Amino acid sequence: MSKSKFFRVATEGATTDGRNIDRATIEQIAATYNPKTYGARIWLEHIRGILPDSQFKAYGDVIAVKAEEVDTDNGKKLALFAQIEPTPELIAINKAKQKLYTSLEIQPDFADSAQPYLVGLGVTDSPASLGTEALQFSASRKLQSTNLFTSAVEVTLEFDEPQGTKLADAVKNLLSRFSHKSGTDAAQFADISEAVQELAGHVVTVNDNYADTLKRLDAAEKAQKATQDELASFKAQMDEAPGNGPRRPAATGNDGAVQTEF
Repeated sequence: MSKSKFFRVATEGATTDGRNIDRATIEQIAATYNPKTYGARIWLEHIRGILPDSQFKAYGDVIAVKAEEVDTDNGKKLALFAQIEPTPELIAINKAKQKLYTSLEIQPDFADSAQPYLVGLGVTDSPASLGTEALQFSASRKLQSTNLFTSAVEVTLEFDEPQGTKLADAVKNLLSRFSHKSGTDAAQFADISEAVQELAGHVVTVNDNYADTLKRLDAAEKAQKATQDELASFKAQMDEAPGNGPRRPAATGNDGAVQTEF
């Protein structure tokens, strides 16, 4: 699954309900956030759906956060940056120029720790200047009534390129260094270049197919083991069931000769 580069999700300042997210809050969130403790998921307009095929299902996870100072119109301020692992649906939505803004959901007193914690990330179409007005009606969407939503911030999601794509680009760059030929050499070089680039494309495809095959094999092995375990359990139950006691030994009989009465 793809993961994004770090992008800004909040800056110290006002929230959608009139409260304030200060420098200390951002510092504490950056210090305490751990997906293994509680993973913040990505929600459409902060709405948590119930069904897995709902439009309001989760669209990925926040896998890391960090705090850095940024320059703003009002001087330097502390900002929170996040790295996410989006679902393919979120990537497609983002490429379609939809839900380009993010808003944090922060729980001020997480698990009675007296410290704020990031419990969710919303994606929205409301820009920061309209975020307060658009999101102030979202109290019912919060995990707890005391949670706060930050003003929506515009983001540009950039994703790490698959290794195969980097290989293909590297081949193209290498070939471009030797492309300054003329006449017959140029024609021959063009043929070689096309063949090598096609080969690189096949390598990318094989790499992807290999990864998919490994996943399918792993799933098949797990399914086979589950079937074997079920058969073993069924056999044990049948052996212990009434009427399935030890069977009479097979008769050895005589030497095969037929005896009659006289």
